Amino acid sequence: MTSTTTAPTPFNRLLLTGAAGGLGKVLRESLRPYAKIIRLSDIAGMEPAAGEHEEVVQCNLADKAAVHALCEGVDAIVHFGGVSVERPFEEILEANIKGVFHIYEAARKHGIKRVIFASSNHVIGFYNQTEKIDAGVARRPDSYYGLSKSYGEDMASFYFDRYGIETVSLRIGSSFPEPLNRRMMATYLSYRDLTQLIERSLFTSNVGHTVVYGASANRDVWWDNHMAAHLGYEPQDSSEVFREKIEQQPPYEPNDPALIYQGGAFCEAGPFED
Repeated sequence: MTSTTTAPTPFNRLLLTGAAGGLGKVLRESLRPYAKIIRLSDIAGMEPAAGEHEEVVQCNLADKAAVHALCEGVDAIVHFGGVSVERPFEEILEANIKGVFHIYEAARKHGIKRVIFASSNHVIGFYNQTEKIDAGVARRPDSYYGLSKSYGEDMASFYFDRYGIETVSLRIGSSFPEPLNRRMMATYLSYRDLTQLIERSLFTSNVGHTVVYGASANRDVWWDNHMAAHLGYEPQDSSEVFREKIEQQPPYEPNDPALIYQGGAFCEAGPFED
């Protein structure tokens, strides 16, 4: 795959779904330079538009007609909407599976050719922490949530092969102001690095369907991004500055999935109906 990274020329209108969520609130500000207008969407209520550079549209991703209307006039989509934790399958189904289908169908119908899909490390959560893996390994989802993100990656692949819609699937590690626990020392992704990763994903040409792991330049590395080298992603931050604080926490028990599996606690969440 031959790709080039060009100086960003702002899109006319960029859609950000999940804009009321934790990362959505961050991206609402940090993605501002990349579009003349950012259309912000979530099922939850949001702060009103802050001037002519923002549009706020409340939308349920499970509502096909609403999603199609949401995507009208949009040049690219940064899709962070959906359930972001492990939940019963019925809840995952609506936003994460129906929703991602509606997003890609709307992209097809409206001629949108670039999607940035917030996938997750939980797509490969059952790999052991002693393994270093790249984007070519078989997926091993650790949860209904992980399954939904795996489905989203398949949607991205299909819509590129069939319709030429390009996607970068971001297998996000743990993006917070700082790591919350020992596992996150390896999966930490700073907000600055997340924004850079999205910028590279929006403006690199010829990405096809690229899968990239979203992590900062942490000491402990589980993921190899050589298959996404064409994006030119160069993380600037590291979890090391938080090590002293995190290592004051009690160590994990030997059988704790947070010590064993890359997906951590998601590997034992549920089932919910028992």
